[in-house]
Amino acid sequence: MDDIIILLFIGIILAVLIYIFWKGLKKLLINSLVGIVLLLVLQYVFIIDIPINIFTILAAALFGIPGVGTLLLLHLGGMLC
Repeated sequence: MDDIIILLFIGIILAVLIYIFWKGLKKLLINSLVGIVLLLVLQYVFIIDIPINIFTILAAALFGIPGVGTLLLLHLGGMLC
């Protein structure tokens, strides 16, 4: 009987940890998707020549909208070629 209670307790803890992990992962995925889409919109819709390379994609994916805004400011300031 004690084994069942311990296993149930461990199962509940694992379920809570998986839920918290998924919630954080979902936010990161949405942020990354929005950043990359915004970078592509700036590139192909507004014809702003921000270079698409591994560094700009990483900045857009990791930081989302603020990352793309920073890339845009760097490009407009002439510091991003």
